[in-house]
Amino acid sequence: MKVFEQSHLLNTLPKQFFASLVAKVNTIVEKGHDVINLGQGNPDQPTPEHIVRAMEEAVRNPQYHKYSPFRGQTFLKEAVATFYKREYGVEVDPASEVAILFGGKAGLVEVPQCLLNPDDVVLVPDPGYPDYWSGVELARAKMEVMPLLSENQFLPDYKSLSRDAVEKAKLMFLNYPNNPTGATANESFFDETVSFAKENDICVVHDFAYGAIGFDGKRPISFLQTTGAKDIGIEIYTFSKTYNMAGWRIGFAVGNPSVIEAINLLQDHMYVSVFSAIQEAAAHALLSPQTCVEELNARYESRRNALITAVREIGWDVLAPSGSFFAWLPVPKQFDSSEEFSDFLLQHAHVVVAPGVGFGEYGEGYVRVGLLTSEDRLREAAQRIKALNLF
Repeated sequence: MKVFEQSHLLNTLPKQFFASLVAKVNTIVEKGHDVINLGQGNPDQPTPEHIVRAMEEAVRNPQYHKYSPFRGQTFLKEAVATFYKREYGVEVDPASEVAILFGGKAGLVEVPQCLLNPDDVVLVPDPGYPDYWSGVELARAKMEVMPLLSENQFLPDYKSLSRDAVEKAKLMFLNYPNNPTGATANESFFDETVSFAKENDICVVHDFAYGAIGFDGKRPISFLQTTGAKDIGIEIYTFSKTYNMAGWRIGFAVGNPSVIEAINLLQDHMYVSVFSAIQEAAAHALLSPQTCVEELNARYESRRNALITAVREIGWDVLAPSGSFFAWLPVPKQFDSSEEFSDFLLQHAHVVVAPGVGFGEYGEGYVRVGLLTSEDRLREAAQRIKALNLF
């Protein structure tokens, strides 16, 4: 059978670093070992029952069996506006400032294709979500990394960026609460970001995937709460983490109307919007009492406390994350790399962690641990690591 060559574009896409990790994990599982997988980012809890019921009812609506409106249902855009006003005090025009997405990832990958030309420059956090790189490559643009360092609370230092990169940059990705570091941003940082973006004519894309998950009584803030944010950027929100709807593939972008129009225009050529029953369930999630979100946040905070306490007790000097459902833990000094340490834990403790280098050059020296299993399993993982006498 003839094998057709892939396009140059496909061959230039970033390699999937974590595919090799999955293969290693599967090898251990196939040998019958009990593996504690802390390397994934897939929510472990089911979608709340009231959202599932809303979907069950909506799917019976024969009107939803037809094509959805190209740019999404008006009722979902209005629900987004209500949600942003209620949760963040931000006024949103549902007609011009909301785009419905096939999950947050779709929007993050689409935006560079909407706004950039070949060789345009994008400022990308390092470490950061690897799919930012995919969007940049699909647009044939170029990346300049913004190092996220512990000494700066894993926030980019705009003053340290090269003048040439800043002058050429047209787009910038940010993500707080942050994957993979678990860091959060404050008002002064977002104020600085708006000033920096306006001064340098840069569009900001704030990935707010973990916007519902903050600890120690501190609720994550929306970038759009910052004065002037909508002038220079957008925020991308997903239902995956807030409502455990990862498999539903639904999210939205909100903010600057010109960017929203560009996203809608690209999607006009790619999709006929999300299945309307999913949109109705999503609107129900936004407009219903948020008790399920509060309970989920409390669950993650309890897991965080269990993990951090357990690993500190075995002598691992770590910082507790302030948001997201990840912890960012330093690699012990006797290991040369995060991948070496990750492989060692998998082989000898049957514990999976994600090597930090998979999130960028500045992720080296760390591993990412997900809070996506029970407290008992998190404690057991710590005890397995203790038995290795690394600390």
